[in-house]
Amino acid sequence: MAEVRAAIDDIDRELVALLRRRLDFIEAAARIKPARALVRDEVRKAAVIANAVAEAKRLNLPAALVEDLYERLVEFSIAHEFDRFDALNG
Repeated sequence: MAEVRAAIDDIDRELVALLRRRLDFIEAAARIKPARALVRDEVRKAAVIANAVAEAKRLNLPAALVEDLYERLVEFSIAHEFDRFDALNG
């Protein structure tokens, strides 16, 4: 059991590092986008979630879990991008 828990802990560290990397790109988007109105893009949001769900299905992972996680992740990312955009643009 200790080996299983250690492996899970390793994976969690990797996931958190990937989340940090993803957030770095969200922050880059806030620097690049020329207008605040471009931060929320519902078409892109739907595509990101659909891509994640498709990958979950391909990997035989519960699609509902991935869809829920990505809905929350993308909404957090949008809110964070708004915050960064506003901070950068007064």
